[in-house]
Amino acid sequence: MYAVIKTGGKQYRVEKGTRLKVEKLPIEEGKEVEFPALMIKTDDGSVVFNKGKVVAVVREHGRGKKLIVFKYRPKKNYRRWKGHRQPYTEIEIKEIKL
Repeated sequence: MYAVIKTGGKQYRVEKGTRLKVEKLPIEEGKEVEFPALMIKTDDGSVVFNKGKVVAVVREHGRGKKLIVFKYRPKKNYRRWKGHRQPYTEIEIKEIKL
C-alpha cells in the first residue's frame, strides 16, 4: 500500500517506513504530524482519492548541502559569489489510514 501526499509545494509517494526530507516544518522532533492523502493505492489494487491520512514522525531538522550561486558579466569585472543551504525536516512515515 502506498499514498501520495503534498507538503511544501511538492508531492511525494510514500509507504510505511519511508524516510524523506521535506521543506522545513514548524514541529518539534519526535512529534507526530498528519498529512491529507491525495491518493491511496491499496494492496488489492483499488485506488482511493482525497480520503485518508498519512501519519508521520519528525525525526530531525537540518540544513542541506551548500549550493553556490555565481553571477558573472564578461569584460565588466563583475563577479558575485553567494552560498545557500536549504533547511529541511526529515520525517518517517508511521502509518497510512483510510
